[in-house]
Amino acid sequence: MAECSVTVDSTDQMSYNTKVITIDRSCKEFTIRLTHSGMLPKNVMGHNLVISKTADMQAIATEGMSQGLDKDYLKTDDVRIIAYTAMIGAPEKETSVTFDPSTLEVGGDYSFFCTFPGHIAMMKGKVVVK
Repeated sequence: MAECSVTVDSTDQMSYNTKVITIDRSCKEFTIRLTHSGMLPKNVMGHNLVISKTADMQAIATEGMSQGLDKDYLKTDDVRIIAYTAMIGAPEKETSVTFDPSTLEVGGDYSFFCTFPGHIAMMKGKVVVK
């Protein structure tokens, strides 16, 4: 049976605990649970998790900076965004997003990343669709 959810932890060291999220297209829906094991508040060390085509990630993060913290450093109406979570940090320890993986192509070039300013350099990874 397909695994249709994953938990990714983010830390005060500006990192995710994984570099790869594998999504099975046979899932009717896929849920990503983002946790924050750090102690710093989101205005200091906030994290979200955004999925897009790899080619679009830098532009999405750059454009998101102008949106500010109250909008999770993200233009949520950007059609290039496949899925995204809210920005979390202490005391908010968890958020999640559920989406339909059938729009993703098997073998497509997708990535996940954090749009908090400056975090994309270290907080990114591959999304593998099978």
